Amino acid sequence: MITDPEILKHLMRQGSLLPKEEMLEIAREKGSLFIGIPKETSFQERRVALVPETVSVLVANGHRVKVESKSGEASSFSDTDYSEAGAEICYDKKEIFSCDLIFKVAPLAESEVEMMPGNQTLISALQISVQPKVILQKLMEKKITAIAWDYIRDDSGVFPVVRTMGEIAGTTSILIAGELLSSFSKGKGVMLGGIAGVQPTEVVVIGAGTVGEYATKAALGLGASVKVFDNSLSKLRRLQNDLGTRVFTSVIQPKVLAKSLMRADVVIGALRAPLGRTPCVVSEEMVQNMKPGSVVVDVSIDQGGCFETSHVTSHDNPTFEAHEVIHYCVPNIASRVSRTASFALSNIFSPILVDMGSKGGCKDLISHDPGFRGGVYIYKGVLTSEVLGEVFDLKYKDIELLLMGMK
Repeated sequence: MITDPEILKHLMRQGSLLPKEEMLEIAREKGSLFIGIPKETSFQERRVALVPETVSVLVANGHRVKVESKSGEASSFSDTDYSEAGAEICYDKKEIFSCDLIFKVAPLAESEVEMMPGNQTLISALQISVQPKVILQKLMEKKITAIAWDYIRDDSGVFPVVRTMGEIAGTTSILIAGELLSSFSKGKGVMLGGIAGVQPTEVVVIGAGTVGEYATKAALGLGASVKVFDNSLSKLRRLQNDLGTRVFTSVIQPKVLAKSLMRADVVIGALRAPLGRTPCVVSEEMVQNMKPGSVVVDVSIDQGGCFETSHVTSHDNPTFEAHEVIHYCVPNIASRVSRTASFALSNIFSPILVDMGSKGGCKDLISHDPGFRGGVYIYKGVLTSEVLGEVFDLKYKDIELLLMGMK
């Protein structure tokens, strides 16, 4: 045994020069999510909240996903596709609504709320115009945290779900119009677009938002002549810049609009209102003066429509004629291309759900992500939406104050 102090001191100095193990920060344990995907029961809702590819990513990240049997059938996804992705297929709807996180497309029905035990998280669309007060009250009684996916913002401040569904609706509206112009759809046998030596189809787009922009892009891509109307000059300027080409644009002046409608083969109604009803800018007289066999696609019909002659139709019986003009007035056009729309939704929510798990759960993501927090309308049973509070005469509290009080 070495007892000489000098030798011991020398050995200690030598030992301090030897390489040592690096002390790394221990990562916080991820929060495992328990997600339930119910089958959509709303009228003609064919989309599914998550596609099998996204389920596979979530399961690989240590999360558990339960999918109700035949949930993806309307979007051409089988139970086998989900099972092979790692999901648990359930035949009992109540079992799905017992999961910690319920993720669906359409708002909950009253019978679905009854199946929820409480203290859970719900992510779905929020349709303020048709949201029943009783459902809100039951969600509050059960201490549910409810998030409207159409009010979630991304890093650039955009509503990604609203924009993506608008892109789909805008492009699809032109494809629908093209089909309705054909002879086999009782149209006047006109090809939507233009070829050498033949006058191009005249398309009028009313609204320069996302739907209007993508309808314009689709029509221009087919070779049609397009005119765009909107009451916002800034939207019209943005549209011109995004298109990279010059198109006819105008603010909505009745005489100018009426003249354009008289020449139009296709008219796309793409006006949106922040709240309430879409302004009705096309009178019955304007429709009466349109060419026989021309087509109106009123994408704004879910907010009342911007044509005086419009009324809601369904995917089973989508069209009617008024003054010899074919009208297509089906709400939720995205369900017509449900597989594409489901992939689009999943692409938005896949990173959000993975981030939610890494942050420890939904409550932590609400605290850390202001864009996600913007979608919260009920937090642990407390109403946080000012709009819903005033519409239904319910007490509400600011989400920021609630979070501060719970820290």
